[in-house]
Amino acid sequence: MQGVLSGFAVIAVVIGVGYLLGRRGSLGEQGAEVLTRLAFSVAGPALLFTMLAKADLSVLFSARLLVTALSTAAVAGLFVLVSVVRRWGTGRTTIGALCSGYVNSGNLGIPIAAYVLGDASLVAPVLLFQVVLVTPVALTVLDLSGTGEKGTPWQRLLTPLRNPIAVASLCGVVVSAAGWRIPGPLLNPLTLIGGMSVPAALLTFGMSLRGSAAPGRGRDREPVLLSVALKSVGQPLVAWLLARCVFGLHGAPLLDVVVTSALPAAQNLFTYASRYGVAETLARESILLSTVVSVPVLVGVAAVLG
Repeated sequence: MQGVLSGFAVIAVVIGVGYLLGRRGSLGEQGAEVLTRLAFSVAGPALLFTMLAKADLSVLFSARLLVTALSTAAVAGLFVLVSVVRRWGTGRTTIGALCSGYVNSGNLGIPIAAYVLGDASLVAPVLLFQVVLVTPVALTVLDLSGTGEKGTPWQRLLTPLRNPIAVASLCGVVVSAAGWRIPGPLLNPLTLIGGMSVPAALLTFGMSLRGSAAPGRGRDREPVLLSVALKSVGQPLVAWLLARCVFGLHGAPLLDVVVTSALPAAQNLFTYASRYGVAETLARESILLSTVVSVPVLVGVAAVLG
């Protein structure tokens, strides 16, 4: 209980500061856009590179991660299926699918894992899976769909290598796999810059709430409610079924994968939506609602399986 409330309290305070900045206009009319570009093009890539360069890639190969990957694919696939039928478009489909299965494993998952599960490193496999595979694929889809920058066929073929998030992730994986050790004078500035990523994303999210209507009531009502239902209820339920019935997990391992899957949608998804200028309302409202709903869900999961 303490871990859940502590993690949410930290996020709520920073988002609240962002809301006040937006309400007072302290950063000017372009403040949110500048923070978005900073997080997407500079701070985010620096954070991902420094994290992956020091990561133990062997954690990617485990039953727990396979459960998370399959549950993510299941709920994202269901959103895509409904979206195709409803004709919501590629941009909204991609962002909505991310909001349905991309968990907040960083700034919220780490404290919750530390307090609830007793080991912050348990979120590392999920974090790596999302950074190494899910994010590059989703951003490449946005680029190739015409949402991102256009170019020649050759340039579009090399789209993943033109995306700062994907490039930084790939470079970090290469450094880790090769066993290279980056000297402190090179790594420390990147670590310092990367430290801006999470605060910038949360502040931008808070600024976006100024003047926004109550979530789940506008033109994006259907995709918002669907993504929140899939994220908050569908993914942890699918994870529990897979872990319990397919992989035979019990006790602590079962609790680990269900708690991880019950985490809300990550705030950096709004950064991606803002950067590409697509489905920003969907991302903002899905993140906000899933974060609120995840509190009783996480408390319930910890009480039942803990």
